[in-house]
Amino acid sequence: MLGVVTLLLLAVSPGLGSRLCSHVCQCFEHSDLVDCRSRGLVNVPHGLPHGTWLLDLGGNVLAEIRPHAFAGLWSLRVLVLAESSIQKLKTQAFYSLSYLEKLDMSRNNLSRLPADFSESLSSLKELRLEHNKLELLEPPCLERLESLEKLDLSHNRIRTLRSGAFRGLSRLRHLYLQGNQLTAVLDGAFSALPSLEVLLLGGNNITHIETNALVALRSLALLGLEGNHLEQLKFRAFLNLHTAGTHLLLAGNPWHCDCELHRVFSKLLSVRHLHVDDYSNVTCSQPWQLAGASLAWVDGQLCVAETVTVLVITGTVLVTVFGALVIAERNRKKKKKQSKHWGQGETDT
Repeated sequence: MLGVVTLLLLAVSPGLGSRLCSHVCQCFEHSDLVDCRSRGLVNVPHGLPHGTWLLDLGGNVLAEIRPHAFAGLWSLRVLVLAESSIQKLKTQAFYSLSYLEKLDMSRNNLSRLPADFSESLSSLKELRLEHNKLELLEPPCLERLESLEKLDLSHNRIRTLRSGAFRGLSRLRHLYLQGNQLTAVLDGAFSALPSLEVLLLGGNNITHIETNALVALRSLALLGLEGNHLEQLKFRAFLNLHTAGTHLLLAGNPWHCDCELHRVFSKLLSVRHLHVDDYSNVTCSQPWQLAGASLAWVDGQLCVAETVTVLVITGTVLVTVFGALVIAERNRKKKKKQSKHWGQGETDT
């Protein structure tokens, strides 16, 4: 986003009538672009043109966004607040920005979003919150982002996703959650996202995926689960993905390679609408004898080894049982013979 904004600002020639506004920012009259980047600002400046549609405040030291900070900027479409040391958003911080389409608050120090965060942002299509310190998404902070198509929450500290966290985001197509601290994909976490096409969950601490966690994602085209802590998978969790076609990324997990894992991946690879794009890079972590080996190379041997083990165990059990029967029969005959001998002795007496 910042690169695009920079190009836009550079593309506007000073010859078109640039001027200073609010004493610290550069305004471009014919394009309504306002450049306030890296000027040491601690507050949103006053006196900005009402017709401004792009405002870049990146690289400042704003600390917090106060109520009605952007009052009067009714035409604003793009707002950049990246790398501005923002720690807090006050109530009604974005009041009056009902036409805003893109908001970039990446690389700040936000730990939470206020409950009314989305109240005036019904036209927002893209929201960037990556590289903050968010730990939890508390409903209804995102609920009124009814036009949102892209949400970037990557590289935060989110540990869990509450049911309803994404309620109201019926048009969301891209959701980035990689690089957080999620430990599981829970049922209901994504139930309000029927239009979601891309879900990136790589680089978390995910150990399991609940059976119905993905069932509502009927438009999902890409699911990234690489670089987590998955050792096994439930095939049914993916069988519930009723999509035209979904690509899966599963490498970089500490897979426990056994016959069950082989069965799951065999089923995944056989389902027409599921595609494991990085299967050749899926490697074993356990048992230690297979550490680092490609699952694609050893998968055919996993169940063979298990079958041999079962046969050996079964054979051992049969031999043991047979031996026990033979010994029992010998003991029975021996007792019968002894009993007969004693009977003859008593007759002679």
